Amino acid sequence: MASVTAPPSPVPHLPQRGERYRLVVPNGSTAPKVVRDFVATVLRVGGHPGLVDDARLCVSEVVSNVYCHTDSPQVRVEVTVNHRQVTVYVTDGEPGRLPAPPPSPAPAPGAGVGEGGRGLLLVDGLAARWGATAYGTRAPHSKTVWFTLAGR
Repeated sequence: MASVTAPPSPVPHLPQRGERYRLVVPNGSTAPKVVRDFVATVLRVGGHPGLVDDARLCVSEVVSNVYCHTDSPQVRVEVTVNHRQVTVYVTDGEPGRLPAPPPSPAPAPGAGVGEGGRGLLLVDGLAARWGATAYGTRAPHSKTVWFTLAGR
């Protein structure tokens, strides 16, 4: 199984202890909003209202990447909530290339800011940790991008 994990600290794609909530939505233009609203509701009910804004922004970026960069028919979301943290897993059916850690936000002198990668910069800045994992051996069949937000 090939695996890529982004800084700051690698952790495997294993659901954390806590309550788990799952949602499967069609991969379409409305998927980011549906998933944002789902995650916000889970966090409010799960005792993490202070993480709602960061979680909505991060999950919106990750789900939008699925919509913009894959032909996966569905987006599967799992949210694990415990008293210390929230971990969100977004899985699509097209492994493609795994997201890499974002480059430095400061462009070189004279260089313009690229059109891609800003979403992962936001996730990198807001999440305590995040990463991506492809599933399947020689021919991966899916990938999961996950992020963890720490309770305050």
